[in-house]
Amino acid sequence: MEHEQTIPEQRKEEESAPEQGTPDAASDAAQPGPRRRGRRTVLLIAGAAVLGVLAGTVTGYAIQYHRAPTPLAPLAQADLTSPKALAPDDATTNKTINANRWHKTDDDLTKLLIEAPDGAKKEGSGYNTLDFLALNFEYPDRALRGFASDGTRRIASVSWSEDDSTFVEVNVLQFSTYDGANDYVREQSSYMPGKKYAGNDGVDVPGLPSKLGHVWVDSEAHEKPGYLPIRGARAIARRGDLVIDINYVNNRGKIAEGDVVDLAKRQLERL
Repeated sequence: MEHEQTIPEQRKEEESAPEQGTPDAASDAAQPGPRRRGRRTVLLIAGAAVLGVLAGTVTGYAIQYHRAPTPLAPLAQADLTSPKALAPDDATTNKTINANRWHKTDDDLTKLLIEAPDGAKKEGSGYNTLDFLALNFEYPDRALRGFASDGTRRIASVSWSEDDSTFVEVNVLQFSTYDGANDYVREQSSYMPGKKYAGNDGVDVPGLPSKLGHVWVDSEAHEKPGYLPIRGARAIARRGDLVIDINYVNNRGKIAEGDVVDLAKRQLERL
């Protein structure tokens, strides 16, 4: 029986090649490739960084805590003196007691009213009551309730006429809060552009935002058979807790917008 022979070259190759399952073959198969950094390593590094920052912060606070406080620089005037309290006498008033808290708007409000121009006929000056001023409005009862809800404190007024054709009334209203003054300006300004009233958007008072100062001159004169043509104008502006409300009327139907704006500016300057 013939057996298959192996040639020497083939035998050498078979002898030199490792067999499957041998230790050499197993080590080659198990050789790992390049290792990829995992998410776990990134988290560990980030955590270590956070802990390092916290440790540094805690150490800084601990060092500062045990240090002696840094003394403050000495005052320019070491001996500060305040006036001694005096016993009240006949000259003591509410103003002298609260001198450091006194504001000029707490004084006589009529002192802040502008003067009537030269040649004008002064009609009146002083304080007005809420119910008297409410008579100038279309619905006096609503106006009176509005004054009360807005917290109106005082109303100072001055009025004059010029050449029996121009009639001016300047009112300075003081409110208990800024919110009350804002509410009055907002409510009165809201209806002025209507056709029944000025019929236009008016102009701002120079130096004040539109919400704080505005002037309207009627677009048309109100004419009626047998009566002179009436044209009106109005200025409303706020400064602090004070509101100016100016009514300007001409019975010839002619009003220069600049005259009303100038009047409002002059009154604001007095405040």
